[in-house]
Amino acid sequence: MKSINDDSASVLSQAANQARGLALDAIHKCSSGHLGLPLGCAEIGAVLFGAGGLRYQASAPKWLNRDRFILSGGHGSMFLYSWLHLAGYDLPLDELKNFRQMGSETPGHPEFNETPGVEATTGPLGQGIANAVGYALSAKRAAAVYNTSAYTIFDQHVFALHGDGCLQEGVAKEAIAFAGHNKLDNLILIYDSNDVTLDAMADQTQSEDAEAYFRSQGWDAVTIDGHDLSAVADAIQSAKDSDNGKPSVIIAKTIIGKGINEVQGTAAGHGEGGAKFAEAAHKTLGLPEETFYVSDEVRAHFAKVAESNQQAYAAWEATYEAWKAASPELAAQLEAGDAAVPADLLDRIPEFEAGTGTATRASGGVVINAIASEIPQLISGSADLYGSTKNYIKDGGDFSPENYAGRNIWFGIREHAMGAICNGIAYDGIFRCSGATFLVFADYMRGSIRLAALAGLPVNYIFTHDSVGVGEDGPTHQPVETVSGLRVIPNLDVIRPSDAEETAAAFAAGLERKDGPTALILTRQNIPANDTISVSERRQGTLKGGYIARAEKGDLKCILMATGSELQHALGAAEQLGEGVRVVSLPCFERFERQSAAYKESVLPSTCEARIAVEAGVSLAWGKYLGLKGQAVCIDRFGISAPCPEVMEKLGMTADHVAEVARGLLA
Repeated sequence: MKSINDDSASVLSQAANQARGLALDAIHKCSSGHLGLPLGCAEIGAVLFGAGGLRYQASAPKWLNRDRFILSGGHGSMFLYSWLHLAGYDLPLDELKNFRQMGSETPGHPEFNETPGVEATTGPLGQGIANAVGYALSAKRAAAVYNTSAYTIFDQHVFALHGDGCLQEGVAKEAIAFAGHNKLDNLILIYDSNDVTLDAMADQTQSEDAEAYFRSQGWDAVTIDGHDLSAVADAIQSAKDSDNGKPSVIIAKTIIGKGINEVQGTAAGHGEGGAKFAEAAHKTLGLPEETFYVSDEVRAHFAKVAESNQQAYAAWEATYEAWKAASPELAAQLEAGDAAVPADLLDRIPEFEAGTGTATRASGGVVINAIASEIPQLISGSADLYGSTKNYIKDGGDFSPENYAGRNIWFGIREHAMGAICNGIAYDGIFRCSGATFLVFADYMRGSIRLAALAGLPVNYIFTHDSVGVGEDGPTHQPVETVSGLRVIPNLDVIRPSDAEETAAAFAAGLERKDGPTALILTRQNIPANDTISVSERRQGTLKGGYIARAEKGDLKCILMATGSELQHALGAAEQLGEGVRVVSLPCFERFERQSAAYKESVLPSTCEARIAVEAGVSLAWGKYLGLKGQAVCIDRFGISAPCPEVMEKLGMTADHVAEVARGLLA
């Protein structure tokens, strides 16, 4: 990055004020948005996008070795849109004029894959910081796996711009601790420290010494004037040059809403309230009355930046081609993309021995290791529970400052950050990742899971200890409501397999999916295999989300539906009830709903209204399959602390009870 002389300072100052004007005009036009960050951080944007702070190529927004920039304070989206436009990304001025309008490329908060140059869907505060940690982890691992002694193809930095709101969220603190511990020195946070939160001045809710806090977490920290172009540039360059194994934070003291005299420096400057002073602000900022104004001088400056960026990009491409010729196997692995998951993945997972009656968490441990040998891009992490979640990749090594190529990530007891870091890895798109914990702790991850579903990220969540079957640990650890709570998240596949073969298919289904996340819900307790039907029927049926696990004899009178560890009780009840009873395994409602109407009718014929749902959880999600005449054998209460068999019997999770309910329904 070149130093900022008087000439460049002049044009960068103009660019900063014109970016302020773009944000002001866009928000004034739609009477909605957040002015505080775009106006307060304009000089930071000028250095990042206009003075070499960021390595990027606007015409190749997915360049592998670009620096990543995440706007963690996503409410300040017009900051990002203004600078992407000025930097030459495919974001025309008309899109800025259509800010927050239907179908525009400038939604209220940045959304992944909707706007060129947007690295992550941000909005919920703190998520972007943790996403940036995931990006930094991915970059460290990519460098360790793919760089060679002769060629460096990965050496990017990851930036996240955030404010006090992000830093107050627990997910950010979890991620910051993880990054410091793992010495992710390719990570640079820029803290928009304006002493204001949404409701009040920041001292109403915080008194933290930011520098001391970050240093205590193993970070480098420096405080600067965020409106001093040279100070911003020097701090960024120093952070990039640092080789002491510490991530960096630049605490930039700024004035929120700078340029709107009536609200700047106050909580009123946070939102759109200052937009009504747009005309006066134009004069304060030295802008003409014309709205959405960008000067020829600023356009010419960014044209030169684009030319310089193109030269750097071309040099990297030459290095990449030489690396590719020298390392064809590594190149093939890196470029595999979606093909990294073989189309016949399920066929490559060995069948389990007949009668295998293990816990599905144990089956999952076998399956993930079989898959890991087929997919070198697969990495897996756990929130201090590898011994329980069983998803450790044997011989994969541990990700650490001593071995960034390791395939096992020790997240510590940081479930929320684990989810958001996995999202960052998935956004980067180089590796496939999963994170594991007990199902009851999915609630700590829910914000990250929701964003993965919204952004269409192919993250796999491995949730074990899935029901009251946890037993003695009691109701605090018995997630009766959690499976149904996950099922209501759009675009999240929730798969609860009933035996080892369904588990194999569940893992394959999650990895084959490219457009959203998958939650794998696994048991702690052993459950029997359904060997009455073939391995193929169980595996293929699981891929479809539901299938006939036991066909009726004679005329169909009743359908028993179940998932996971309760399928055994439905099968046992069917044996007691005799002819006319069908058992349906429904491991994944979402995949079942994507099947054809004809297939769904073949499994759950509408002519049979006598239906019973069996699941060791709340009944709410079963309504669409039960209809008005069906009955649920579920658990609409919290659990009990006692040995698993006793809890199951007390709460009606037995074949005898299911059969009793069915007889009453048929009568």
